[in-house]
Amino acid sequence: MHINKVEICGVNTSELPVLTNQEMQQLFGRIQQGDNSAREAFIRGNLRLVLSVIQRFNNRGEHVDDLFQVGCIGLIKAIDNFDLSHNVKFSTYAVPMIIGEIRRYLRDNNSIRVSRSLRDTAYKALQIRDQLINKNSKEPVISEIAEQLNLPREEVVFALDAIQDPVSLFEPIYHDSGDAIFVMDQVSDEKSEDETWIDSIAIREAMRKLNDREKLILTLRFFEGRTQMEVAEEIGISQAQVSRLEKTAVKHMKKYI
Repeated sequence: MHINKVEICGVNTSELPVLTNQEMQQLFGRIQQGDNSAREAFIRGNLRLVLSVIQRFNNRGEHVDDLFQVGCIGLIKAIDNFDLSHNVKFSTYAVPMIIGEIRRYLRDNNSIRVSRSLRDTAYKALQIRDQLINKNSKEPVISEIAEQLNLPREEVVFALDAIQDPVSLFEPIYHDSGDAIFVMDQVSDEKSEDETWIDSIAIREAMRKLNDREKLILTLRFFEGRTQMEVAEEIGISQAQVSRLEKTAVKHMKKYI
């Protein structure tokens, strides 16, 4: 897949505008009042976001024009569901929706076919999940979804597993001021008693070079197996800050190992 060409789906990508946060807020206010011209300007001003997302799928053998069109559908869905009152950057909200739309497209066009009935069950389960989240403001358990569908729990689990796309540990799932948080950052370390880590003199010496907060973060993350979210809650900073401090500390330690 070639993504360096200037024109995609008839759009000259080199001429796409870049909107400031203030411009986006103003346009979004007009969109909420039914201004279609503002909606078109908002979509065009965020097409670079779609371009940045489809580059992650450049090894799937899909034509870039197809991915771009599907990504635009995800962008439009994000615009339709975005709420300024949540105080979240539009890009932070839109990227997962664009990725999700592309993954659904790739899944439905995958050479490894999942039966139509199984896909239908999975999509119904996802719809019920969204309804329960909106109703109860919390993530439902599988048994609740199965009860709504009047199906055995195991059948719902099997259907959802069948449509899952493998995700890289290095898949970025969130961005905050340019600092990406990856899937691997969300995973607890089940091997916190690893002898090679605890008994390593080199690592112990390197940790002594860190400040107290960096030591605490690495201790919680790698000795106690906490996730970044758990560490953030314990020490009272954002997950993005934990991610940034963790990476900085590890990089600093490498100088002494």
